[in-house]
Amino acid sequence: EHRGSLRRVTARHDAMDADGIEKHLLHALAAADAAGVNTARVAETLNVDHQVVVGVTKRLVAASMVVADAVDKSRLALTAEGEQCVELGSPEARAFACVPAGAEGVALTTFKATAGEGVADVGFKQAMQCKWLSMVKGETPSVVRVVNAIEDGVRAQLIAVKAGESVDAKTLEGLVKKRKLVKEEKWKEFTLTKGAEFALERKVLPADLTKEMMDKGTWKGQEFKAYNLVPGAGAQPASGHVHPLLKVRQAFREIFFSLGFSEMPTNNFVESGFWNFDTLIQPQQHPARDAHDTFFMKTPATMNFAPEAYVERVRKMHETGGNGSIGHQYAWKRAEADKNILRTHTTAVSARMLYDIAQTGFKPARMFSIDRVFRNEAVDRTHLAEFHQVEGVICDKNLTLGDLIGVLYQFFERLGMTQLRFKPAFNPYTEPSMEIFAFHPMLDKWVEVGNSGMFRPEMLEPMGLPEDVNVIAWGLSLERPTMIMFGIDNIRDLFGSKMQINSVKNNPICSI
Repeated sequence: EHRGSLRRVTARHDAMDADGIEKHLLHALAAADAAGVNTARVAETLNVDHQVVVGVTKRLVAASMVVADAVDKSRLALTAEGEQCVELGSPEARAFACVPAGAEGVALTTFKATAGEGVADVGFKQAMQCKWLSMVKGETPSVVRVVNAIEDGVRAQLIAVKAGESVDAKTLEGLVKKRKLVKEEKWKEFTLTKGAEFALERKVLPADLTKEMMDKGTWKGQEFKAYNLVPGAGAQPASGHVHPLLKVRQAFREIFFSLGFSEMPTNNFVESGFWNFDTLIQPQQHPARDAHDTFFMKTPATMNFAPEAYVERVRKMHETGGNGSIGHQYAWKRAEADKNILRTHTTAVSARMLYDIAQTGFKPARMFSIDRVFRNEAVDRTHLAEFHQVEGVICDKNLTLGDLIGVLYQFFERLGMTQLRFKPAFNPYTEPSMEIFAFHPMLDKWVEVGNSGMFRPEMLEPMGLPEDVNVIAWGLSLERPTMIMFGIDNIRDLFGSKMQINSVKNNPICSI
């Protein structure tokens, strides 16, 4: 019945405004049965855009005059490339048509020029997969037919889709996902029924009491628009989100601050080989200084702002040693020390700070740094060419290995790991050195959590630190505890171009 009532309205309403559409909707709904009125049919009958009808519907819903139930709709449609396939044939069929019958076929260069870029590329590959064409290699490659005639199944399938006929799921998946010839269009329609305040005309109630109403007295008995005093949720404000690494980094910073540490400046990613390696008494022939482990700068290739007197003391320590050490017994090269690199560890910053402490008059210090370092390593699920290093350094008189172990217990206890084990290890610039293992409650097993040691006297003496001053230090990566905490299996899902933005927006609060 409501369809009949719609048809009785003038067929064309090219210039119908919103008020006219509203009036039509209300009269159609009054004449409709319990099934109600469909907004898409109203739009079709009035020859107006469906969204205009939806807009009118929303204001009627707000006035409680109608009830709108959303109906999800979808259909399959051809993409522009799909329409072209219906008109001209599929790329593989067009590629087949460009090759003449016969054993000689056509030269590959002629085929590409005749077929065009799309057909010669995609079409030729599809035709070879269908075993319609093949390429004969030689001095002059050619394309020949494998069969005498073909049936363009893709075009037939697209015609069926366009006509609304059913196509099997596997074929349809190939047309939609793989070849992008078919797309799914989705939209919403609304079924309208009468609301609690339904009437053939919507009352426009005043929202405010005006001076004119007061003067004329018309406010008496006037019905006003109701105020909505219930607070709504409101739109979610756009805001930034803290990356999981930064959450864990801040937690580490707060742990260091709670232990009385100060943060070292780490804003220079580029270091000279001197500060990164030589001041740590790491020999110049050490494998870590090779190109396969370190990124070397091209421009500027060299730079070294270290004081010359200090550079000379470091050179002597490398070549001949001192204070009981025999050094590394080789000819130290200034050119190697001056090479610019992307720092491989933040210990280069620790070395600068220790040198400054020695020059300004020794005072005990507790320092830490958390920042990015770079290694020329193969990228896999657990390694990246850049990562973040956490480093703690304590400089004081008469420190021992026992002091280091005690500090490590305090530090890792704040990370929730109270059971520690230590294993002797080798580091070029610490002696003794220890690998740190902890029983991780989240993983329920023992894991390696860091490295530690006491800086060698050969490193500290050229800086000018007193002989009774020792330096203990430890370091670990920021990525590994973050991956464990947030349940991330692949480091590339945590940091880098492959990380999904949604994982930054939706991740739990750091529980350290």
